[in-house]
Amino acid sequence: MGNDMHTAGERGGELGAVQVHHDAIAAIARIAALKVAGVVDTGGSFVDGIVGMIGKKGGTHGIRVEVAGNDVTLELQVIIEFGATIAQLAWQVQHEVRQAVQQMTGKRVQRVDVIVQGVQPPRAPTPGAPEDFAV
Repeated sequence: MGNDMHTAGERGGELGAVQVHHDAIAAIARIAALKVAGVVDTGGSFVDGIVGMIGKKGGTHGIRVEVAGNDVTLELQVIIEFGATIAQLAWQVQHEVRQAVQQMTGKRVQRVDVIVQGVQPPRAPTPGAPEDFAV
């Protein structure tokens, strides 16, 4: 395995090592953040947008992952719906992301920094969608 691969540690056993790539941790964090009502998307830089348009796989989309030993620090840029209470929403994102990353990777999440990158109008309700999911 090459040294250019960014992995979040290694667990060895008699069958071999298990490594978690930073992009996998970013994907877990993104999915967990998008489950929070009021989060429209995770943000990204201009470069992330260009990479996405030319079809290259960019799994981090506004999420930075740092790993030191068994500790993970995350920074997420999010776009939220207009009218959401930012402090409450950010806390929910922090909680959901921490829980998902720790549960799936076994790593200890030290910090989840949430940066509100933008605000968008509320999504129109999807016809036939249950009322419980409306924000």
